[in-house]
Amino acid sequence: MSQFIWILILLSIGLAGYAFYYSWKVGKQEEAFEGEVDHDIPEKVQEHAYIRNPVFLSMAIATLLVILYIIYMVITDM
Repeated sequence: MSQFIWILILLSIGLAGYAFYYSWKVGKQEEAFEGEVDHDIPEKVQEHAYIRNPVFLSMAIATLLVILYIIYMVITDM
């Protein structure tokens, strides 16, 4: 593998890690909010707040697709 591919892989993982950390941090700030909410949150979502969060799901899926694409490009170039 070329050095450029390794740099892309490390940047992708670093960016995804930072995005997950920042989203987690914002989510924790929302939990500390002591105001009135518009409506009740369904019980299934309360039980799995991070798994059912569309932001986390989209970041995880996009990150996985980018990493798989990079790996595919590396394999086909060999």
